[in-house]
Amino acid sequence: MSSTTLSIVAQRLLLPSLLSLLLLIVSVISDDASTMPTQNMSHKERAELREESREMFYHAYHAYMENAYPADELMPLSCKGRYRGVTPSRGDMDDILGNFSMTLVDSLDTLVLLGDFAEFEHAVKLVIRDVQFDSDIIVSVFETNIRMVGGLLSAHILAEYLQKQADVMHWYKGEMLEMARELGYRLLPAFNTTTGIPHARVNLRLGMKDPMLKKSRETCTACAGTILLEFAALSRLTGDPIFEVRAHAAMDALWKLRHRGSDLMGTVLNIHSGDWIRRDSGVGAGIDSYYEYLFKSYVLLGDDKYLARFNRHYNAVMKYVSEGPMLLDVLMHRPHAKSRNFMDSLLAFWPGLQVLSGDLKPAVQTHEMLYQVMQMHTLIPEAWTVDFQIHWGQHHLRPEFIESTYFLYRATGDHHYLQVGKKALKTLQKYAKVSCGYAAVNDVRTGKHEDRMDSFVLSETFKYLFLLFSEPQDLIINVDEFVFTTEAHLLPLSIAQLGNSTFSFRQSDEHNVLDFMRTCPSSNKLFPEKVRKPLRNFITGSCPRTISGKRLSALDFQASNADHLRAVYDMGITMVSVGDRSQGKVRLFHSFYNAKSQEEGEMGLQFMQEMLELTKMQSMNQLAQLQAVAYALDEQSQDWTALVAGPSHFSPELIGEQFVEGEVVLASPFRACDEKLENSSDISGKILVAERGDCTFVSKARLAQKVGATALIVCDNVSGSSGETQPMFAMSGDGKDDVAIPVVFMYSQEFSKLSAAMQRRPQLRVRIMQMVEFKRWQLAKEAHQNETAAASAAAALAAGTMPKKKPDKEL
Repeated sequence: MSSTTLSIVAQRLLLPSLLSLLLLIVSVISDDASTMPTQNMSHKERAELREESREMFYHAYHAYMENAYPADELMPLSCKGRYRGVTPSRGDMDDILGNFSMTLVDSLDTLVLLGDFAEFEHAVKLVIRDVQFDSDIIVSVFETNIRMVGGLLSAHILAEYLQKQADVMHWYKGEMLEMARELGYRLLPAFNTTTGIPHARVNLRLGMKDPMLKKSRETCTACAGTILLEFAALSRLTGDPIFEVRAHAAMDALWKLRHRGSDLMGTVLNIHSGDWIRRDSGVGAGIDSYYEYLFKSYVLLGDDKYLARFNRHYNAVMKYVSEGPMLLDVLMHRPHAKSRNFMDSLLAFWPGLQVLSGDLKPAVQTHEMLYQVMQMHTLIPEAWTVDFQIHWGQHHLRPEFIESTYFLYRATGDHHYLQVGKKALKTLQKYAKVSCGYAAVNDVRTGKHEDRMDSFVLSETFKYLFLLFSEPQDLIINVDEFVFTTEAHLLPLSIAQLGNSTFSFRQSDEHNVLDFMRTCPSSNKLFPEKVRKPLRNFITGSCPRTISGKRLSALDFQASNADHLRAVYDMGITMVSVGDRSQGKVRLFHSFYNAKSQEEGEMGLQFMQEMLELTKMQSMNQLAQLQAVAYALDEQSQDWTALVAGPSHFSPELIGEQFVEGEVVLASPFRACDEKLENSSDISGKILVAERGDCTFVSKARLAQKVGATALIVCDNVSGSSGETQPMFAMSGDGKDDVAIPVVFMYSQEFSKLSAAMQRRPQLRVRIMQMVEFKRWQLAKEAHQNETAAASAAAALAAGTMPKKKPDKEL
């Protein structure tokens, strides 16, 4: 191993020591009586809670094994197993299932942490005997990787550990590692894409040849960016590099798609083109574990580039997404614009990640906000609005809040977090425990249960509760020598010593020294109580509030929220669908007669006024982002028309009065992906038109620039697409700033109009500019024409040459 690699590994192995040092510093500072927590937990109570968390695990585990195994999940209300293709379908939710005994595989390493070697050995034998992957079933690549591949790898590692340390399981010969390798190979076809970003789903037997997957094109950032830990471990344990190579390529491709101005990522993208489909940027659903795996890939593998990338993203999140203790989604390309008015429960992992990265103060603040949400609604709902009303009322027994509570306790030693864990434990016991396991809560307002117990309840929720109340001497392994995956599976830091196919990015120009420095203030000398105290009344009251008594604003309104629909109905507002229902367009009508009361009617009138203003504002914002491809209607006409087009992230932005004008010419070949165009001699000084497909947008732009084009128009290759019915998007690049000509995108119906004009006029000239500037230009022309006409009329009247108009009606 090179000296550079040894240095990286040494730095990485220091992290547990640094965590212990932080704990020591905080413990010394806590001697100040003014900052001591009010309730310390006794060793006796902590031990009782540890044993209660153990009993919770076994209550759920035995319910699964006795009533559901070998099914993937237990249905705790029905007290039977959930099988793919047998129990009623839940749509996309069932892509998690593969009929491969997921709950047992996901729970194996928890049995080791509990010290139950006998049950672990029995469970491993069951998995080896019963679990198989040769099934004609479409599964989620992301979920199968973190739950199944991660579960098998962690169990394999711990089985070999027990062979050496506990002198048991000598019959085990690496069978689960071979199973993980087989499953990894069945996931690999999903990575055969132009970008290297994997498909969201794959057929375990047919790969991507399944007819149902032919139109597969979208995935989420977290789905594509939560592969590397498991795949790197799989490569290094088996000696087969293909898994790690593919996972690194996916991470590299995602990094290139970040917005270069904000360093933020969207949540949903096209795996073939790299275009962003949803540009919402936050730390919750759709993106959460991507950030987690950037940091943990550095910790596990020692590759500097992942630390640099994490720091760039982290600084962007803290600049644009973080608002005090709250984390609110923004648009990646317009980071000062909020994209939604609610937060989801998955963001509760963020304080734990902040602890691991060393930024303690905001971790304490956000965790305190989450704790108050839990106290206000009894259980943390799946999503809540910025004024802490329930947006989605489900509670799926998720582990993220308990996970962050565990890491905050490990970093601070503050018994407040033990008390928080106790509250979470007792709440689960009261509201989720049923005779056959633990049931998800369908609505925290009513406490109604759902016939669902995800595998992560055993793999993560109860595991983190047990770890929170355990002393180091209670555990048979030193957890500081392991990295927890996003599914809380344990991968040892020693994996880096098995071979390293990565390299240091400090030799590259992609990152500079600032990317390896934290810009946040150090909070090692900050006891959490001082941070929490100002936030104690951040969320006022202790009972859930309802919509009544507080007027619903147009900005907060969500058509998918049943409470909001009821509120607008009480205001006397009705909604009528307009046109095709699939487009989701509605028209609002307000009537005082339909309002619940006079007060509600007045609220409805104000709501309608706000909605009108909001619609105007959104229209102007959208207009400002759109580009225009404008041309005169004919050679003699002074009247121009404009076709709507979308911008790109990798080319110069035309703003204000800037525009590019020139004759248009079609590329040959039309897709402009070859190294040389057949008509390159005819393109210089003109605006090139090329079709989408076969290569990336930025590749077409570079070729157009190379042959001397002054701009590029890319037209869609999907017949019938239109900017009037589909949202416009901005084309993504690859992170390099070498395109100097404007590039715009046009849907096929708009291009058809441009093509017809080109056929009528072979030397058609167009002007590319901002759509809002075209509108202003047209208004200015009309005003000038009106002024000229008025001046001519006045002059004619003064000269007596103006014909007299016969009155419409004589008196």
